[in-house]
Amino acid sequence: MPTIEFTCPDGSRRTVEARAGASVMETAVKLGVPGIVGECGGGLSCATCHVFVDVDQIDVTGRATDFEEEMLEDAMTPPTELSRLSCQIAMSDALDGLRVTIAKEQQ
Repeated sequence: MPTIEFTCPDGSRRTVEARAGASVMETAVKLGVPGIVGECGGGLSCATCHVFVDVDQIDVTGRATDFEEEMLEDAMTPPTELSRLSCQIAMSDALDGLRVTIAKEQQ
């Protein structure tokens, strides 16, 4: 199973295993990773699963789509070029070891 290392809003780190095909948001919510709200359940209609992908991995995950960028404009924590909505990152073996930092404010 691929792994994800989350840096939580309080600075703590948590590494979890993710099911291939599951989104980063689904994995975080299911395993109780603090800081990911996922208010819309992955419907790409909120920005409460905002994360920053590690700079060395953004080319593997891909950058935010135009629609994601529109949603991120309303995010509580200002977005950067490394911002993604974690509901839009599907885990795969290629993303094993993914490192993301959860935005400090989601709501």
